[in-house]
Amino acid sequence: MPLEQISWWQDVREYRRVAKNRKALREPGKGTDYTDERFRDVVNRVVARIHPKRMKLRVKEILPQTATAKTFCFERVDGPLPPFRAGQYVNVMVTVEGVRTSRPYSISSAPGAERLELTLRNKPEGFVAPYLFNTLKVGDVLDTTGPAGHFYYEPLIDGEDLVFLAGGSGITPFMSMIRDALERQRPLRIHLLYGCRMPEEVMFKGELEKLAANHPGFTFSPVISEPPDGYEGLKGFLDSTLMERLVGDVQGKTFYVCGPRVMHDFCVAALKELKVPERKIRQELYGTPEDVSQEPGWPEGLSRDMVFEVEVAGKKMILARAGEPLLNALERSGLVVPALCRSGECSACRIRLLTGKVFVPSQAKVRESDRKAGYIHSCVSYPVGNLKVRI
Repeated sequence: MPLEQISWWQDVREYRRVAKNRKALREPGKGTDYTDERFRDVVNRVVARIHPKRMKLRVKEILPQTATAKTFCFERVDGPLPPFRAGQYVNVMVTVEGVRTSRPYSISSAPGAERLELTLRNKPEGFVAPYLFNTLKVGDVLDTTGPAGHFYYEPLIDGEDLVFLAGGSGITPFMSMIRDALERQRPLRIHLLYGCRMPEEVMFKGELEKLAANHPGFTFSPVISEPPDGYEGLKGFLDSTLMERLVGDVQGKTFYVCGPRVMHDFCVAALKELKVPERKIRQELYGTPEDVSQEPGWPEGLSRDMVFEVEVAGKKMILARAGEPLLNALERSGLVVPALCRSGECSACRIRLLTGKVFVPSQAKVRESDRKAGYIHSCVSYPVGNLKVRI
């Protein structure tokens, strides 16, 4: 028999064997019944243990970072700490001045650490951060979600040459990433550009300098925008000129951006000026615009202080200002809306818009499927008239 014919018969026999095995897998047998309720219960318990929806975290230690920042070290009360990806966050749920609300905070500790650490900066204009910063003490217990978020290193997509652009408390997810990468000895080149207003506001300064001195693949460049007289370090802003000088050729590099909204938008614009492809810009949005009325597309003549009526179907009528996210107004009125990122990315806070119109900033990543189904993400939706919604 010719060699080609032998090969053909071998292929036929292999196909028959595979087809027979596939048929056997589809037919009921004596193996594990994966539809059995007891088996599902076991799987659900394992999943809940590894990926908990809720956690109770107790403050074990509080470490000062700067005059306006602290690291809160937690242990879990209701089970072991779950695994997470460096760069993810947990959503902290609190009641402040009678309002039940939540805020996402990036995890600053590395995955696998004995404690979960959150580093908070005290913002006088904030609502939750000042409350936690000034009242949280050792022994207190917080309710949080499990780790969430998509701002983490993806080897197949991001490559091995990374540039981290951080501003203020936006350093926190990068601390988790840097610690994780260096502890695991990943073959990466990481350059951290950290923008702060003054030298004394640089968080983790001593640790970052030590890591840079001991790891040739890691470079730390703090940049101060309001330096004191005689300051000899890098000065200015994280603009395209400074990036090009410090980073060099942007070809093949992946840029991660995390910080206040103004800094975030400034850096993304600078990267586009340097012709960095959009797929090479990874972003973590912190909160909503400080003044949404300055956003492109804001209705002409509409004051952000204008107040509208919002009818919550089957519940109550509330008032909401044009210049604040609808989610804030709902929470302030005592209504509970699930929320995670509070920046328009995760869709956890979506509600159905029955009548009326809202303004959504262009940076918000609202899913097209939600738009078509009539849902809005309440954390980035601003009323521009009277509304009727359903939670």
